[in-house]
Amino acid sequence: MKTKGFIIVLLSLVSVQFNLIFSQSPNQKTYAEVSVKEGGKWEGRKYIGGTFKNVQKLKLASEHTDHSFDIRYEGPGWESNKIGYRLYLDWRNAIDIFGKKTESIILPKVGQDGFDSYHEMQDWGSDILKAGKGIGIGSIDRYLNKERLHFYEVDSTIATIENTPKNSAVKVQYYGWKTASDKINFTSELTIKPNQRYTQHRIHPSKEIEGICTGIVKQKNTEVLKKVSHNKKWAYLATYGNQSLVPDQLGMAIFYQTESVKDLVDAEFDYLLLFKPTTQAVDFYFLGAWEQEPNGIQSKEEFVNYLDEKLKTLEKNNTM
Repeated sequence: MKTKGFIIVLLSLVSVQFNLIFSQSPNQKTYAEVSVKEGGKWEGRKYIGGTFKNVQKLKLASEHTDHSFDIRYEGPGWESNKIGYRLYLDWRNAIDIFGKKTESIILPKVGQDGFDSYHEMQDWGSDILKAGKGIGIGSIDRYLNKERLHFYEVDSTIATIENTPKNSAVKVQYYGWKTASDKINFTSELTIKPNQRYTQHRIHPSKEIEGICTGIVKQKNTEVLKKVSHNKKWAYLATYGNQSLVPDQLGMAIFYQTESVKDLVDAEFDYLLLFKPTTQAVDFYFLGAWEQEPNGIQSKEEFVNYLDEKLKTLEKNNTM
């Protein structure tokens, strides 16, 4: 039994070392991370001092809220060679977009030279989406009585990072998420693949409740695009226009299984997709497409053609 335990520990160490080696590979095309400060101290809801250190697993501090300065760029990030994303790991729970002007991995240096320097254009690109009071792109919330209820009350939140040669992923487990009169556990798995803009988002609630939703934040100067596949099993909701923070052309889209969605809602700050109550895992995909990417999409026509091709892939394979 001692030998078996030693082997398990050894394999775990090898797995961790593999992740560390892979995360530094010059040829990688995907990457995920979460970086938290150590060596400082909490003063109320702000973390003072300290330096950032990447970790494979993070349990959110009870003091943490928006702009607590304890997590680099406010939550976990993940990217492909095409685009980057980050999740605000606090009550907002919104997903933001890092537009990339390079196909190199950029997240390890984002936010290292100042907490929000990524809002200014860098040689690699910048934060290009203003989430504001909205949901961002493809994240999760709950919508009841014409109101998004957010993640104000959660007993504990744990984020886990995984990097492999095939993809990179962020898994977030919310324990005791309380909204209205319901308290549930909720798992969110975000996976990105090489050479792709999209993130696959798998969600899994522990209880059937009304109003679990995802969506796209509303911006000015945009056109809403919708389409259902020929077999009626998949559809997309998208926006396109001069809606980036630059400002310049940005397209955003969510691909969803029609049978999993109860309603589409034009809410105050977002275009929302409301899921049917379930305890089964549900998959959907979201993406951003920025005109300044290398060989980026430059027009609405190109964006629609791109979305239509992805929809055909889903119709044929039931997966991206």
